[in-house]
Amino acid sequence: MPFESYAWPIPDAEVQAALVAAYQDGSWGKYDGPNCRNLESALRELNLVEHAFLCSSGTIAVELALRGLKVGPGDEVILAGYDFPGNFRAVEAVGAKPVLVDFQENTWSLDVAQIPLAVSSQTKAVIASHLHGSLVDMRTLMTVSQKQGLAIVEDACQAPGALVQGKLAGSWGDVGVHSFGGSKLLTAGRGGAIVTRREDVIQRIKVFSERGNQAFPLSELQAAAILPQIPKLASRNEVRWQNVNRLIQAVDGQSVFQPLPLPTNGDIPAFYKLGWLLVPSLRASTDADAEQIRQGLVHTLQQHGLPFDTGFRGFARRTTQRCRVVNELPNCRKAACSTLLMHHPVLLQSPEVIDQIAAAMQELAVR
Repeated sequence: MPFESYAWPIPDAEVQAALVAAYQDGSWGKYDGPNCRNLESALRELNLVEHAFLCSSGTIAVELALRGLKVGPGDEVILAGYDFPGNFRAVEAVGAKPVLVDFQENTWSLDVAQIPLAVSSQTKAVIASHLHGSLVDMRTLMTVSQKQGLAIVEDACQAPGALVQGKLAGSWGDVGVHSFGGSKLLTAGRGGAIVTRREDVIQRIKVFSERGNQAFPLSELQAAAILPQIPKLASRNEVRWQNVNRLIQAVDGQSVFQPLPLPTNGDIPAFYKLGWLLVPSLRASTDADAEQIRQGLVHTLQQHGLPFDTGFRGFARRTTQRCRVVNELPNCRKAACSTLLMHHPVLLQSPEVIDQIAAAMQELAVR
């Protein structure tokens, strides 16, 4: 049966009221007003950190984080060989060179065990991204990075409110970054934020961003829209978590959609995208064949109204002039050709809708 497209953001009377209030008190037109200050305060409290800095996007937040950590020309930054493209570009934007490591098998999480293999005398930092419902092993990463003298940029743009080994995603690293883009779990159409305990980092970010005024701003109107969403984040993440568990259990046994291994250690992911690996693509003889198989199935899924799309292209094919590669990146290459992503709005629907989606996936899997 066809499914309607579930829109995002969803109607929210409190967001509407906050926007009306920003209009009525005139803060919507201010450079520096109460909404941004209140949002920074809320982010500090939520993440248990001393400093929060608002900016124009999660992408620029990663670049600012690197600049705050004094990463620059001649330095290296480790990241997974499959990640949001803007993270690779952010490393290049500060003049540094990306160093690519692989995922843990059957996840979208950087393999922490490969960090020591990737370190050179030029390596300064690691970008650790929580992607597609996977959560990086942050406790081990922090231990390894401290031994190696590396700073950690924790990219929580896809995982606001996720619980990672007892702490919120974004609060482990030297710097955490967040996104408020139009499709994100906390959204204002655009925007981002940086959180950190390090005063030296936040001061460098402020100095770089100051061009007579803030060069990469989040507006008062955007901040007003975000603030009412924060108290609802945990309950909405819990609904998504329960529905993901229900969906994965319901499609168990079929041989086409390989689900994300769900954590059993008390971690609670935040599902901006729910990742799956497409088994027929994994078995293809070439990357081109794998991508063709995936594209064909995505087209079929979308024709049935199922909210699926492809993942990122990854960086494994980029030249050695642009990056250094550790080993062959087999799991990142697999992810680049075989990842399917389910967009999050459907995960807030009723159990009956989740069961209907599972039945449609099961039906397509046996064709």
